[in-house]
Amino acid sequence: MTILDHFGILAPLYDRIFKPVEQGWLWKLLDLPASGALLDAAGGTGRISQFVRDKSDLVVVADLSCEMLQQANAKGGLHVTCSHTEKLPFGDESFERVVMVDALHHVCNHAETARELWRILKPGGRIVIEEPDVRTFAVKILAVAEKLALMRSHFLAPPKIAALFPYHNACTRIKRDGYISWVVVEKT
Repeated sequence: MTILDHFGILAPLYDRIFKPVEQGWLWKLLDLPASGALLDAAGGTGRISQFVRDKSDLVVVADLSCEMLQQANAKGGLHVTCSHTEKLPFGDESFERVVMVDALHHVCNHAETARELWRILKPGGRIVIEEPDVRTFAVKILAVAEKLALMRSHFLAPPKIAALFPYHNACTRIKRDGYISWVVVEKT
């Protein structure tokens, strides 16, 4: 069975459809600027990470779509790597910050992705996962639309995302604004 490559098709138009915007509130949640490396997991075209090139020593965009990463690479100042989030090609404790925006519902395995994000996070580091909150009516409609578009999306409610980090040294909190939620995970 052939799987439709939605993101490969959308890559050249993605930033025009989903306008990149400076995300000051997200930088506060990530506690930026910060020294060290930042990973934009499933970061696609780098539409988020392009704004943090000066807020971290190294900014890496990892995504499964090589076409999306071509767009990120063209922005300059971003390091790109083509990878599943379930098996990231980085050593343990490689990143001070990890961000994942509007992407967790697209991964194949939420638990494996969370384990990988935790594995690559340094002690004292922070993960911020932004996701549409499936408990809201608008996002329920979006979830149905993505299913109809043959996307393999699977949305989780914010408490279920936080529960993906059951580690004794994980400090999690949830912030919500309208239909968007952020799960912030710190490694103590």
